[in-house]
Amino acid sequence: MRNLKKLLLVLIFLAVAAVVLVFVLENQQAVALSALGWSTPSLPVSVFVLAGVLAGMLIGPLFGWYIALSSKHRWRKQLRAKARAEQRATLAAASTDSKATVAAPQQAVVK
Repeated sequence: MRNLKKLLLVLIFLAVAAVVLVFVLENQQAVALSALGWSTPSLPVSVFVLAGVLAGMLIGPLFGWYIALSSKHRWRKQLRAKARAEQRATLAAASTDSKATVAAPQQAVVK
């Protein structure tokens, strides 16, 4: 089973490499990008597209990581608030019970 997984991984890698190679070979036209007064040297279109894809592959997981951390922080905050509320309820119940035990002997004395 392990060898089958390795073989499948190698085949997928080779297929992706072949697609990238065909893309690079088909997009050799040189272009220069300009934005906000800044321009790049003339490079093949495939260089810019692959750079954009790689940048997206690096930035995408960072956003996912940030969202996971913020939701984990929110979950922990809610958990702490719930624990504090339960602790307050327990203390309130304990103080009510102690008042009832203190009040009971006083009522017995009044009789």
